[in-house]
Amino acid sequence: MRHLTQLRYIDVVAREKSIRQAADKLAITSTALNRRILALEEELGTPLFERLPSGVRLNTAGELLVQHIRSQISDLNRVLSQIADLSGVRRGHIQISACPEALAGFLPAEIARYRQDYANVTFEMMRHDPAEGLAALTDLSADLALIFDSVLPQNFQIAASARQQLFVLLARDHPLAGKTEIKLQECLDYPVILPGGASSIRTLLSVAALRKSITLEGIIETNSFDFITSYLAHEKAISFQIAVGLPGMDGRDSAILSVPLAAGESAPGLLHLVQLKGRVLPVAAAKFMDQLVQSFNRHFPEETA
Repeated sequence: MRHLTQLRYIDVVAREKSIRQAADKLAITSTALNRRILALEEELGTPLFERLPSGVRLNTAGELLVQHIRSQISDLNRVLSQIADLSGVRRGHIQISACPEALAGFLPAEIARYRQDYANVTFEMMRHDPAEGLAALTDLSADLALIFDSVLPQNFQIAASARQQLFVLLARDHPLAGKTEIKLQECLDYPVILPGGASSIRTLLSVAALRKSITLEGIIETNSFDFITSYLAHEKAISFQIAVGLPGMDGRDSAILSVPLAAGESAPGLLHLVQLKGRVLPVAAAKFMDQLVQSFNRHFPEETA
């Protein structure tokens, strides 16, 4: 497997788009890494990267080789995982692409629960939008993806889906804290923290506001859940979240309450657990996917498709 070490170097350079940054990640000198790349290019008889002032970029030959490298690494990880299972010790490395909402509390709790039984399994978490998540599955840099509110192409397999309604986030001493549901119109009386950019939650809110002929103007825009929960303790403001990202999803008490939007105020979105169709996952990743499917059924029993 020593030859795969050389190929992994190429993969890391391709991801970092910089020989210097890749060298730092690989704990070797940039000079030594560049020599290895040049030696491989000479062996293949063609350059693999375009050298740019800002770094490097794969050319067509490099893209072909990196796709092969990632396929080889994926196959090797799957076999090593199966070998580890034969010895009764589950090992492996699971790469997950996730929407920011799932990274807030759901996935930390799920990973901690998995590692109680399989402490030798490691994880790599990547925060991605839907397009980035699908790209990560395609180039094998992710085993699984949690994607919110997206129509998926046919070359992806959905392991589970769950409808996600919108909730209002607010401090426990907020004037709306005693309500069992909140209407969008009521939100206009308080400062609003909105999701930034083209987030799926922002899209759901925009459609809901349009249907109600109201305008939600935010005092702050951010995609940082940590910032939102911290800020709500300082001002009688509100924000929005879907079920998978609610405070308390990790099983811990939270200073922030979540109150559902009233029925009919907003259409729900869909949260998908996805893998690349036709790919045989390593044992560790496949077992973790099974756990997530069970958790979908447990947390969202009436919403799971």
